[in-house]
Parts: sequence; C-alpha cells; structure tokens
Amino acid sequence: MTKVIATTTAIMRLFGEGRIFLYDKVGDFINVEGEKAKITIFELLSHTSGLQPYSDLWRLLRGKDLKEEILKIQPTCKGKMQYSCLNFITLMSIVERITGDDFDSYVEKLLELPNTCFNPKNVENCAPTSEREGRRLRGEPDDELSYYLGGVSGNAGLFSTAKDIHIFVNRLLDGYYVSRNVVDLFTQTVVYESGNKENKRHLGWMVPIPGGSAGDFAYEKMFGHTGFTGTSLWITPWGLHVILLTNKGFYDRWNEKMQRVRALVHNVVFANFDVKNGDAYEKDR
Repeated sequence: MTKVIATTTAIMRLFGEGRIFLYDKVGDFINVEGEKAKITIFELLSHTSGLQPYSDLWRLLRGKDLKEEILKIQPTCKGKMQYSCLNFITLMSIVERITGDDFDSYVEKLLELPNTCFNPKNVENCAPTSEREGRRLRGEPDDELSYYLGGVSGNAGLFSTAKDIHIFVNRLLDGYYVSRNVVDLFTQTVVYESGNKENKRHLGWMVPIPGGSAGDFAYEKMFGHTGFTGTSLWITPWGLHVILLTNKGFYDRWNEKMQRVRALVHNVVFANFDVKNGDAYEKDR
C-alpha cells in the first residue's frame, strides 16, 4: 500500500503547503519530453495519464539507470483509466525534485511511524514473500521495479505493521499530516473513466466497486487500497477502518483467491457496524 501511505500522503502534504497544484504538469518538475511532459499530477493520481501498467525494464537495468528510463516512458492511451505503477514512480520523482530529499528519507520523516520504512534493517520482523534469484525475499520488496530500484519506489517497497497503519489512519483523519479539507479532496473526489462509470477512483486512493475487495457493504465515500502481496486498507469517512496484512506471495504470487478472502473479512467487520453512520458506531462502542 505504498502508493497511498507513502506517495499519496507525500503529495497531499506538498499540496497542502502550496508547493503543487493538481494540474501542474510532469514537465514542470522533471526534464522529460513529448506527451509525458504534459501529464498532470491529477492524471497521475487518478491513473488517467495513459502510461502503461508496468515495465519490464527491470530485466535490463538497475538503480538510477532504471529510474531514468522509466521516467522516459511515454503515455500510450491518454485519458483512459488504466492502473499504472509508473504513475507513482513519476510522483516519487516529483516529490524528490520539490523537496530535495531522497524519497525514503522524506516519507519516513513525514509519517513519523516507528516501524514503517523502506529497506528495514530488522528483517527477522518481516514476513517472507516470494522467491527471487534463488532465495526467499524477506525485508525486500516483492515488486520487481521497487526491488531493482534499490528497495525505494513510489509504487511499492514500504514496510509497516498493523499498529503503525492504525496510527496513520487516525492521524490522517484527525488532520495531523494535512488539513481535513485536503484529505476530503483526495478521498472524496470521484474520477470516472470517460464512457465507463464502473471504472472510478479517488485521487491516489481506490473507490470500492461491486464485487471488489472491500466487500458487499462498501460504498462510494469509502476509500482504501490493496497491495500485491495480499495487503489491503479500507476506511469509512468517519474512521472505521480494516487493515489486512498478509504475505500471500509466499504461497503463490498470482493466486487471486486473496480477493475473496479480503471481501469475506470486510463483510464480517462491516456487518456488525453502521458503516455509514459514525454516531451509531460511537454509541455501540
């Protein structure tokens, strides 16, 4: 869930400080050519940039060279809503350019969470995921682009705990990182794909969809995100949230059964609370 906890939060902070505008263009911050330079921050956050979902450049390049080549990739379907890790690697680079900090340093100082970081040192506390290059990954990103970028990326690679994420959600909703107005703008704006009202997103955050991971009680004002390794986070506007951290990649990276597990977990939780009325929850609690 690096895209929302790290990258989107960083963008929200810079937005709240008046250092970016949602319709600033990539070319305002990064030296890129062609249509890539015209992509807006809004389009990166809403996955309407037209950038391809992923890249196999990790098979050829490493570190800084890999990052530079990713940033050169041009959009191929501008305006179409297409989920892309490249959007958030681009956002990471914008954060670095504006702040002058390495992305991991900036994010870790911003979040102020004791067990949330990139490239954790105490790997024995990390759940193992898939195998790569003949060894089991532990404390290293399961995602290839993040792994070969050196463990730090805007699309993946952040390690955390359920307790830290619980603190993060409460702080976010309490206006600790940015004002509640900024949070509402990013989490309540609904962006629809042209001609397809079923495909929709918040800014950086996902919108629940029928049959999706948030279960059958989810509704449009909720916001959250999922992670490839089996993680998910779904939040109601008034604060009820479900954090699910798994390492399904240990068993099978491409097994889609986790989607059903997520939905069942959320149904159990949301069936026992008034998900649309915080006052009822406070009274029952």
